[in-house]
Amino acid sequence: MTDLQGKTALVTGASRGIGRGIAQRLARDGALVAVHYGTNEAAAKDVVASISEAGGRAFAIGAELGKDGDVENLFTQLEEGLRKHTGETALDIVVNNAGIGSTGSVEEATAEDFDHVFAVNAKAPLFIIQRALPLMGDGGRIINISSGVTRIAFPGAISYAMTKGALDVLGRTLAKQLGARNITVNNVAVGFIATDATAPLMEDPETGAWLSSVAALGRVGQPADMADIVAFLASDDARYITGALIDATGGGQL
Repeated sequence: MTDLQGKTALVTGASRGIGRGIAQRLARDGALVAVHYGTNEAAAKDVVASISEAGGRAFAIGAELGKDGDVENLFTQLEEGLRKHTGETALDIVVNNAGIGSTGSVEEATAEDFDHVFAVNAKAPLFIIQRALPLMGDGGRIINISSGVTRIAFPGAISYAMTKGALDVLGRTLAKQLGARNITVNNVAVGFIATDATAPLMEDPETGAWLSSVAALGRVGQPADMADIVAFLASDDARYITGALIDATGGGQL
C-alpha cells in the first residue's frame, strides 16, 4: 500500500470498471478522491459509499465529456467539492480514465464517430490537464489510461486506436514540459479487463478462453491489476518515472 495521506485526486470515469477500482484504491491509500461520472450518478454514489464504508473519503461529480462546456462543468464541481472537504482547491493527482469505445475499420469509419470518440478520449484529457495545472502544486501526478491497441494493430477499431495514440503523445510531451515542476506524467496501456461492460464477452466460454490465451500471463486483467499500477505511479515511490508508457496488458499478443 502506498501513502497518499493528505493528497487529493480526480479520477474520471470512476463510476464503474477500471475507474471504480482506481478510485477505491487511491482512497484506501489515503487520498480524498473526486469520483467523476458521465451519466450514471447512482453508480458514482455507490462508489463513494463503498469508499466511505471502508474508512476513506470521496465525493461524486458529474459531467458528460465530449459535450460543450464539459471540462468547465467538471471543474466547477471539483473545486466546490475540494473546498468543502479541505478548505482549498489544491489538486495533487489527475487520472484520465474516462473513455468510450469505437469499432470500425478504415472503410467503415465515419466522421461523426471519429469526432465523438476523439472528443472524449483525447480532447477531454488535454483540457482537463490544462484546467488542473493551476490547481496542482509542484510534485503532482498525472496518469492517463491508454490501451494496448497502440502497440497491437487492431484494424477493427481504427478511430479508437488513434485516440489512444494521441493520448500517448500527450503524456510524453507533457512529461517533458512539466518536469521542471517535478510533475510526472505517465500512461498505462491496458489490455482486456473483466468489467461489467465486458462481462457479456466472458459469458461465452470460447471467447473467454481466447481472451485469456492472448495474454502471456494466461488470464484477463482485473480492475485491481490496473488500480495497483496507478497507485504506484501516484505515489512517491514513482517519483523518478515520467514520460513512461507502462504496458499493463498481461503480455498481450507478445
